This record gives sequence, structure tokens and C-alpha cells, in this order.
Amino acid sequence: ILSFQVVGGKVKKPGKRGRKPAKIDLKAKLERSRQSARECRARKKLRYQYLEELVSSRERAICALREELEMYKQWCMAMDQGKIPSEIKALLTGEEQGKAQQNTTKLAKAGKTEANSSNP
Repeated sequence: ILSFQVVGGKVKKPGKRGRKPAKIDLKAKLERSRQSARECRARKKLRYQYLEELVSSRERAICALREELEMYKQWCMAMDQGKIPSEIKALLTGEEQGKAQQNTTKLAKAGKTEANSSNP
């Protein structure tokens, strides 16, 4: 006949199943706990350092974007007054020079291929 014991609101069976409670040295258990806590604090410290670096890099990016936005606002205000900012002129002339260089390069390449094809 099976007999049951009620311990702390749980029914205990008399059979010995599962792991036996090993007699763990209390000092070793405390040392493992301390080591685990040290590792946890180290991980937490690294995580906070990473997040602080991330926040500071994002703040720098925001400042740079705000400066760029302010520059564009000033350019727009100048153009509304009929003035063309020198930076925009430089960009436009730089693009025109770039296009001219591309065209001359294309023409030079076309000329070389024509010269090569005419000489058998």
C-alpha cells in the first residue's frame, strides 16, 4: 500500500525519484554565487558603456545634421532674396566641369575605338 505525506501543502510520495540533494559545501556555493555576481556586474558595466557611447555618437550625428539643416535654411533665405550663395555656385560649376570632363573622356574613348577599328 502506498502512503502519502503532506509537506508544506505538497503531496510527497515515499519513492526516491530524481536527484538526491547532494551535500554541497556551503563555502563553495557562496563563492560561486559571489563569482556569478561579479560577472553580472561586469556585463552590466560593459552594457552601460556601450549604450553611453551609442548615445554620444547619436548626439554628435544630430548636431551635425542640425548644422547642415541650418546651412540649407540660410541658402534658401538667400535665394529668396535673389542671391545665389557661393557654395551653390561652386557646386554648379563643379558639376558642369565634371560633365565636361566626362564628355571629353567619352569622346576620347570613342576616338580611340574608331582609330583602332580603322587600323586592321
